[in-house]
Amino acid sequence: MSGWPEADRELRESLLVLCEHSVGLDDAASWPSASLGSLGESGVLGWVIPREYGGGGVEESRLVAGYLQMSRACLPTAFILTQRNAACQRFAVSENESLKADLLPRLTAADRFATVGISHLTTSRQHLDQPAVRVVLDGSHVRLDGMVPWVTGAGQADWVLTGGSCEDGTQVLVALPMDASGITVLPASSLLALDSSQTASIRLDQVVLDSSMLVAGPTPSIMQGGSGGGGTGSLGTSALALGAASASLDRLSVEASNRPDLGEVLDPLVAERDGVVSDLLTAAGACVERDAVELTNESLRQRSNSLVLRSAAAYLGASKGAGFTASHPASRAVRESMFFLVWSCPQAVLAANLREFTVGAERFGC
Repeated sequence: MSGWPEADRELRESLLVLCEHSVGLDDAASWPSASLGSLGESGVLGWVIPREYGGGGVEESRLVAGYLQMSRACLPTAFILTQRNAACQRFAVSENESLKADLLPRLTAADRFATVGISHLTTSRQHLDQPAVRVVLDGSHVRLDGMVPWVTGAGQADWVLTGGSCEDGTQVLVALPMDASGITVLPASSLLALDSSQTASIRLDQVVLDSSMLVAGPTPSIMQGGSGGGGTGSLGTSALALGAASASLDRLSVEASNRPDLGEVLDPLVAERDGVVSDLLTAAGACVERDAVELTNESLRQRSNSLVLRSAAAYLGASKGAGFTASHPASRAVRESMFFLVWSCPQAVLAANLREFTVGAERFGC
């Protein structure tokens, strides 16, 4: 199909495992151990880790293509992987050489898990008078107090990349060992979808770390510095939305095989999907001027968000009443599509998506 990348050789067998186990990943009691294990065996977990630390050090275009394939096979696993990769990428660009030498080789396999707890430094809780996590630097030690929200796989993690603010307003990032004293993982939040991500908050009560666990800082606005990959509105987040849209379109295609009238809905959506995927891969490969309006991160994310929402809704409509039952794949697809309105969604992208919701009302004079 035009625009859609071929599955990476290392990824092909793992995609079958992801598809097989995806059905069971719709509740908080599940965790994709088998799927992550398969990605470890195939070398995919090492893609974002530099070669000198035992990883693959792959280029962004290959990583984005992989995210497209994995989210099409299993969105929960792909999402969890992005959170793990975001931590690894931040570790990899750290100037703390001893930290990198210690952690990165261990994170090439599935028996160790890292994740991120950084939303309070980027989007969540920015309106509060006091920082969500307070940091005191005391000689060779770092003390942290507060609450880290929205940590995917918090109870599964060996390390969490997180941080907080010092009294002078500067910020730090640390590799938080989850066996440190003073850490409490709260019960996982009950979500509209992706409960198997086991996303929870972490309470820090006078957690004292050795300064050797510093990843970056102290510096003002620490998340604006460096190039740790991922981040709000990144190409990777768009790739996951497009993969989820493709999963809905795959199932809509099955419905259309017995109902030719659905081709009028399916064909334009598939053509649109192929166009956005092609643009996404072009942007990831840096083959064009990235300041072209149609290929900015924000414009690609807005188009991807729009497509995943409409594809899931079309699949639900085609499934009729059966699709409205909680256990039906169409119901799950709709719930998962809503995720992209809140996950790492820049305000400009959200505003554009919300404006799109008003088009129908304006068209019919409401």
